[in-house]
Amino acid sequence: MFNYLNGLITAVTPDYIVVDINGVGYQVAVANPYAYTESTTPTKVYIYQAVREDAITLYGFQTLAEKQLFLQLISVSGIGPKSALAILATPDHAALAQAINEGNDTFLAKFPGIGKKTAGRIIVELKDRVQVETAEMPLLVPETIGENQALADALAALKALGYTDKQVQKVEKSLATAEVMTTSDYISAGLKLLI
Repeated sequence: MFNYLNGLITAVTPDYIVVDINGVGYQVAVANPYAYTESTTPTKVYIYQAVREDAITLYGFQTLAEKQLFLQLISVSGIGPKSALAILATPDHAALAQAINEGNDTFLAKFPGIGKKTAGRIIVELKDRVQVETAEMPLLVPETIGENQALADALAALKALGYTDKQVQKVEKSLATAEVMTTSDYISAGLKLLI
């Protein structure tokens, strides 16, 4: 799995950019290819790698916050990587975060492939999880319960193991009422509840 590529931008097309690293050109789909320019100095592009049975696709982002927002968007049922890129193509990410937090489904339904129903799902699943830190880019609010970092880490680990947000949210309530344990103990307890 790639985290980022640091290389020369050798091509900018309407659909993707090419990042050359030691003579190997990586085709990277980005929200706005023209935000990049061909360069003679290395450029860092944050990467999400999508693997399907018929393709391996790299999606690129200028900032880590933009990548995190993309990951949140594709976690919503009905939003694929292409739809998420279309949403991120808006230059005003602060307005996007504000629309999600205020429940403005009309704003979200304006994006290609996003209808009122999908816009509603985005709002339900991401509301209060996207926060505007600057006018430039929203940052994600980590899901934690109080000051219990061990529990927050355990919940993140369960998601990393492949459990869905809904499954983790169901066990979160039970784990939160248990006495404070180590991260490992919370993970074990969570797995017992999930299996």
